Amino acid sequence: MNKFKNENSLDRLLRIFLSEILLLLAFFWVGGVWQIIFYILGAILLFTAVTGFCAIYKIFKINTFKQFIKPLNKKLIYSIVVILIALPLAGSYYSNFFTKKIFLEDYNRMNNYYKQTLFYTGQNKKTESADNYEKLAIEYKKFNDKYLSYHPYVIKNDANFNNDLIIVSEKVINAKDKIYNGDLTLLHKDLEEIRPIFQDILKRNGFSMLAVSLVDFHDAMEKIITAADNKNSQEVIAVYDEVSDKLKAVEEVAADDEIKAIRSNLDALLDLANNNKSEELSKKAAELKSSFIKVYLVRG
Repeated sequence: MNKFKNENSLDRLLRIFLSEILLLLAFFWVGGVWQIIFYILGAILLFTAVTGFCAIYKIFKINTFKQFIKPLNKKLIYSIVVILIALPLAGSYYSNFFTKKIFLEDYNRMNNYYKQTLFYTGQNKKTESADNYEKLAIEYKKFNDKYLSYHPYVIKNDANFNNDLIIVSEKVINAKDKIYNGDLTLLHKDLEEIRPIFQDILKRNGFSMLAVSLVDFHDAMEKIITAADNKNSQEVIAVYDEVSDKLKAVEEVAADDEIKAIRSNLDALLDLANNNKSEELSKKAAELKSSFIKVYLVRG
C-alpha cells in the first residue's frame, strides 16, 4: 500500500489540522459560496490525509513520502494528537460562543435605532424620528444583507428566519415616505408590528432577554474600561450615565448577586473617578470586566 502513498506523516498531520480549521470556518463563520468552498477544501484535505495520497502531488510528481523526515518522538506524537482532538472541540465551543455574541451585537446595534425611531414617532417628533430612521435604514440593510446568506450556528435551524428578515425589510423601506410626509402616529403603529417579529426570532432561537441586554451593556462598558485604562477620570465620569443606563436594562431582567457585583464595580469605578484616583482606575475596570464575563459566559 505504501507505493500508492505520496505524503509523509507530517504532511498528513498538517492536512488534518488545516481541514479542521476549514470545516470550523465553514460551519460557524462563513456563508454562501465561501461556505461551500471551505467545506469542499476541508473534505479534500481530510480525505487525502487519511489515505496518504494526493492527486495534485501525483500530477506534479511531488512525493513527500519519500523525503527524509526524522521519526517523531512519542511525547510529540501525543501532543499533536491532543491538539487535533482538542481543536474541533474547543473550536466548536468558542466559535458558537463568539458567533452568537457577534450576532447579538449586530442585532443590538440595529435594534437600538429601531427602538429610538419607535419612541420618537410615538412622541410625534418629526426631526428626531427622521434622524433615527435614517440610521435604522442603514443598519438594518447591513444586518439583512449579512444574515440572509449567512446563518451562524445559533440560528442555523430557524426555517422562518429569512422570511422574517424580508418582512421587516419591507416594513422599514415602506416607512421612508411616511417618516417625512405622513402621519407619525399611524407610522408608529406600523413600526410596532416589527417588535413581535424580532421577539419571536429571539425566542425561537433560544436567546434570553438577559443575553440581549448583556451584549448591549458590553459595548457601553468597553468605553468606560478604555477610559479607565487610560487613567482618564473625566472620561469615566462622562460615559458613566450611558453605561449605567445599559446596566439598568440588565437589572430589569435579572438582579441577583452576580448582576449586583457588576453594578458595585461600575459604581466603585465612578467613585474613584470623582475622587480623581486615576492610578486605581485600571484595576477596578479589570474587576468590572471580570464580573461581567463571569455572568456572560454562563448566561449570555
